[in-house]
Amino acid sequence: MANGSITCMLALSFATGTEPGKWFERFRERTTHGELLATASDDPLTELLDARATLTLLRLPEARLTDELRRDLHVVTLYSETPGIALPKDSELTLLDRLTPADIDSEIIHYDGTDAAAVRDALPVVAANVGVVIAPRPLLKVLSRKQIEHREYDSPGHEPTEIALVWRRADDSEAIQDFVGIAKGRTVNSSRQAAPKRSAREKALAKQARRGDAPPKRAGRGGGRRRR
Repeated sequence: MANGSITCMLALSFATGTEPGKWFERFRERTTHGELLATASDDPLTELLDARATLTLLRLPEARLTDELRRDLHVVTLYSETPGIALPKDSELTLLDRLTPADIDSEIIHYDGTDAAAVRDALPVVAANVGVVIAPRPLLKVLSRKQIEHREYDSPGHEPTEIALVWRRADDSEAIQDFVGIAKGRTVNSSRQAAPKRSAREKALAKQARRGDAPPKRAGRGGGRRRR
């Protein structure tokens, strides 16, 4: 993707299980950078490396994100995810708010990791009332079916995962910096590029456009009949 296209369109790929919708809305409201194209992905890093995305929201640790590769990338950590465990809805373990390895000693662990595609493939077995799946809890929340419950998993061997924005240094732009600032909690008063102020009429027209109403008609100077 050519660097010059970033100013008119920001292509963002976000990891399955993350929910960055509020950032998209704020980016569109507060900036004038143009189109934001955002798609969920089980493998956002590949989309970044293949230049299908200019910015990605990744789940860390990521084994492919080596020190050598990091030299060409910006990595900004945003927040942590709690480890979770997916259980059959009818399991007695759902009576607990938090589980430990001792609680699942006799259970079959179908998958233990952060790969979204692998979690998606393993969950139907849990839904069939067999075994458990261990993964970041937000990922389980998004992918779980009605027959599945998820709980916090407290284990010394399972550290919280990190969610980070990652982009190529060569692609750095004002649009990316504005999005990163919004994701980090920058307010509208401190935005690098605030949206231009609109007149009362422009605001009214925008509101009517969202509702599908016709714009108000302006009466001309000689449009009405005068009283004598």
